[in-house]
Amino acid sequence: MTTTPEIKAFFDEPTNTVSYLVADPQTRQAAVIDPVLDYDHKSGKADVRSADAILKYAADKGFTIAWVLETHAHADHLSGAPYIKTKTGAKVAIGEHIKDVQRIFRPVFNADDVSGDGSEFDRLLADGETLKIGNLTVEAIYTPGHTPACMSYKIGDAVFVGDTLFMPDYGTARADFPGGNARTLYRSIQKLLALPPETRLFMCHDYKAPGRDTYAWETTVGEERANNVHVGKGVTEDQFVAMREKRDATLAAPVLLLPSIQVNIRAGKFPPAESNGVHYLKIPVKLAS
Repeated sequence: MTTTPEIKAFFDEPTNTVSYLVADPQTRQAAVIDPVLDYDHKSGKADVRSADAILKYAADKGFTIAWVLETHAHADHLSGAPYIKTKTGAKVAIGEHIKDVQRIFRPVFNADDVSGDGSEFDRLLADGETLKIGNLTVEAIYTPGHTPACMSYKIGDAVFVGDTLFMPDYGTARADFPGGNARTLYRSIQKLLALPPETRLFMCHDYKAPGRDTYAWETTVGEERANNVHVGKGVTEDQFVAMREKRDATLAAPVLLLPSIQVNIRAGKFPPAESNGVHYLKIPVKLAS
């Protein structure tokens, strides 16, 4: 029985997102992690070219996609999970604290159709819970801080960390979204950095750190411990919190924040169509006082 998954990364440059196809080489069972729905916010048009690229690769390799795993309700891209589910019959899983995120944002968008109990997803995972991809075991590791619902997934010698960590030269995720917390994020990161140093870590995003000309998304626990510019080399919790909160106060909202959140808390589905058959995304308007 192998403990080494076959991993293929798919990088979406418009949203700087990395999606992954993770497969058991023996049984050819596979999971997709954090798939992207291509969405043009200027026109409202969406398409599935990114998801189709994953599906084509899986078909060419003879993989059967059994799961879609979301690391959290993303604020920078719309999920392609429903499309992959429709095409493959895969089940969609996310951390159980998606319920908290739904309850935070349901009133923001007056989204009465959102359950608040996570039932839009096929499976809600608790910390330490496992599921199978063929002979591979997926272990859910609860890593909140960026959002209350963030989950990392350990599969063999690899961990898919979502937005918790970035490449060592870029640092860590922001923690200023509703329900986010820099101190909680630091402790989640320490949980990941306590894994064996040779453990491979796969990022959900990359933005090319200053001085680096190519995108990168794979590193190791050992490299992060030694070289991460935000938490490496003995940075204390208080030092990290002060840095993170100061930095977050200067950051603009992600371009796709409003459409992403209201779609992703619905497991990637759009709000129900209105009487004319059209789906609409809402933009809450706040007048400056």
